[in-house]
Amino acid sequence: MDETDSRHRFEAMYRHTYEQILGYAMRRCSSPEDAADVVAETYVIAWRRIGELPRGEAGRLWLYGVARRVLANHRRGERRRATRHAGLTAEAEVLYAMPSPQTGADEVDEAMNLLSDDDRELLALSVWEELDPGEIAAVLGCSRNAARIRLYRARKRFAKALEKTRPSMPRLEARPLVEKESR
Repeated sequence: MDETDSRHRFEAMYRHTYEQILGYAMRRCSSPEDAADVVAETYVIAWRRIGELPRGEAGRLWLYGVARRVLANHRRGERRRATRHAGLTAEAEVLYAMPSPQTGADEVDEAMNLLSDDDRELLALSVWEELDPGEIAAVLGCSRNAARIRLYRARKRFAKALEKTRPSMPRLEARPLVEKESR
């Protein structure tokens, strides 16, 4: 494939997939800037590996897989920075007696935080990206059956995590619809 064909193929794939890949990154990054970095790196990799980029729908799923790996690298970097930041913050709080801010999260966020990264990713691919198990399998590099099983188990674990985040409600006694008069 010559340079011109490669460029046209890349540009067509970029136009066809950009909004989807950007949405994927935006829903997973803490800032638009981070999402832009993830998307840019995804397309740099796609350009470098244009010969490996499948055509059509398979190419879109291949890009999701690349974006997923770029995002994983990005998150590792964020965790390293967060660890260093936490250490510095703890030291500053001790030195300057700064109170730590309290943040609240809704039940779904709390439940999602109780799940593993893999479970969160599976649920996000299914719900946010609206991918079916076959497409999820292509993104994750596993069989369709494995993707179905993983997704089923992730949904079960999410349901259990959601139960943990909800406050327990007192049980009410069932009352008859019509109360009998006492004579």
